[in-house]
Parts: sequence; C-alpha cells; structure tokens
Amino acid sequence: MPAPALSANPQPVLELLTAFRRSKTMFAAVKLGVFDALGDGPASLETLTTRLGLHASALPRFLNALVGMGLLEHRGEDYVNSPAAEAFLTSRSPQRLTGYLNFSNRLGWKLWEHLEESLQSGTHVWSETFGGDQAIFSHFYRDESDKYEFLMGMHGFGLISSPHVVAAFDLSRFKKLVDLGGATGHLTMAACQRYPELTGCVFDLPEATPLARQMIAASPVADRVSVQDGDFFQDELPSADLYALGRIIHDWSEEKSHRLLQKIHTALPTGGALLIAEKLLQEDHLGPDWAQMQDLNMLVCTEGRERTLSEYRKLLTSAGFSQVTGQVTTSPADAILAVK
Repeated sequence: MPAPALSANPQPVLELLTAFRRSKTMFAAVKLGVFDALGDGPASLETLTTRLGLHASALPRFLNALVGMGLLEHRGEDYVNSPAAEAFLTSRSPQRLTGYLNFSNRLGWKLWEHLEESLQSGTHVWSETFGGDQAIFSHFYRDESDKYEFLMGMHGFGLISSPHVVAAFDLSRFKKLVDLGGATGHLTMAACQRYPELTGCVFDLPEATPLARQMIAASPVADRVSVQDGDFFQDELPSADLYALGRIIHDWSEEKSHRLLQKIHTALPTGGALLIAEKLLQEDHLGPDWAQMQDLNMLVCTEGRERTLSEYRKLLTSAGFSQVTGQVTTSPADAILAVK
C-alpha cells in the first residue's frame, strides 16, 4: 500500500526540531575545551581522549557531529579545527565569541527554558529561573574570569559588526565620539580608524574599563581614544558632538530608554547626533530572523526589546531628536543615526 502523500514540506519543522541539539553541541564543545585542545594543530582521537578526559566511546560520536556541523574537519585520521572554529571558538583568538557562548550555555539556555512563562507574564524570568532580584548584568561580572570572557565575547561581536555600523553613515563631520557603555572600545576604535580626524572616548562602568584600556593601548588609534569610568544613567556624560549606544537600548524598558535618550539629547550641541547599533526588525515585524530571535531573547533576559526603524524614530523624536535615519547592514547590528 503506498504511503499517503504529505500535505506540506516537513523540512522546516524537522530542522527546528533538532536546532537546539546543534546549539548545545557547540556550547558543550566550547565548555569542554575541544577547540582549544586542537589549537596547536591536528590531533588523533586517542590524543584528544587523553587531553579532554572524555569517554573513549562517546568522544568520536561527539567529534564527528562537530565535523558534520562544520566546526571540525578530518585530516587523515586526525581532527582539526575548521577556520570558523579557530577564529571564533578558541580562547586564544582575539575574535572569539566564547564568552557569549558560555553565557548562552550557563544562563541563556536556562532562561529560554521558561519562554512560556515570559510569554504569559510579558517580562523576563530572571528571578524565577535563578532566584534573587539582582539584575542580569551583575551576573556577567560575578568574578574576574566571567567578566573578562563576557566582555571578550562582546568584543568578538563588535569586531564583526562595528566596522559596518560606523560605515553606515558619513560621520566625517563629527569631532568627538563618546561611546556610552562602550565595553572594550571596539566601536570607538573602528570609528577612529575610519575617520582620521575623529577622537573618541569609551565611557563605561569601572568593572569594564580596565579591559578597554588594555585593548585600546594595543590599537593603531590609541593616541586618539581615551577611557572614562562612569554610569550613563547616574553620572554626567563627557562632552561630545556624537554619542554612541551599541546594543544598549534593547536592554532597557521604554521609560529607562526615554530617560537615557533625553539625557543624551540635552548633552549634545545643536547638530550633534546619536549613533545606535542594534538589529532592526522589519516594519511588519516578520523578519529578519536574527532580530526576531534577539527580540525573544530580550523578553526572557531583560526589560527591553528589539524595534523597527519607525519605532526607534518614535522613541527618539519623543526624546527631542529631529532627523532619524536607519541603515541595514550585513552584520549582527544595523545602524540608526539621530540628529539634534
């Protein structure tokens, strides 16, 4: 008897059914040090079994799955990191995303387990998942190792996206950029490299600025970038004709975002501007996938959300800005420019 014809293509459902398995496999490989164990070149299964201390029968199943995912490659009988794994998944790479992956494995994974509760309550499930009333950001900085790795994960994202963000508009008319919550200074350094007349300042919490000073000191624009400790909600902002907020606004409630934007508007001279780096939702909210998934991530993790350009325009004009334009990039962050 012939099999009944399918009423629709099952492939999207089948792919999503196993998507979490692929994510967890990558997270586990980072946590267990698989990519670091191959940092010096190809290694045999026997060698990796010894280096990693994993079960001899389980490890080849794990490694072969990583080959299938494009994160490892076979070289004869040996295993070797793929170029993507070497660049983004080894702890010694300056481009690494491991801090963000470890956050996703240790914290994000558990928060997403409670997505249903967030959808019912309309807010994050931090307290329900981990207990206590501390903000999520305090957990990024709970010890020096966590702080360093999380900031380096954000730095890896910044190296991918910041050059695109600072190239989205002609910023050559501005003289002084202050990046609020600028972390390692990736956006400021990218801007100063693109615009030779620009000087920059990274303004962030004192927990973050030592690493910013270290990263900037090694950059070719170190003589044009300074670092200042501060809380952009509480402290006076350094003077500038261009401020930047990279992956900041999407963390906060409408009220806190409005208050911060008003503060920036007040600090700017006429003709000054604010550069925002966030992923824009399409006007119909039906894409892109990265922004939609980040929007849900903000729901379970923070007070904030992702927005369309029209929604950013409404938020920014309510804070006093006049001209608001946006540019979609090919990177994990798009760009919005708001002029006073």
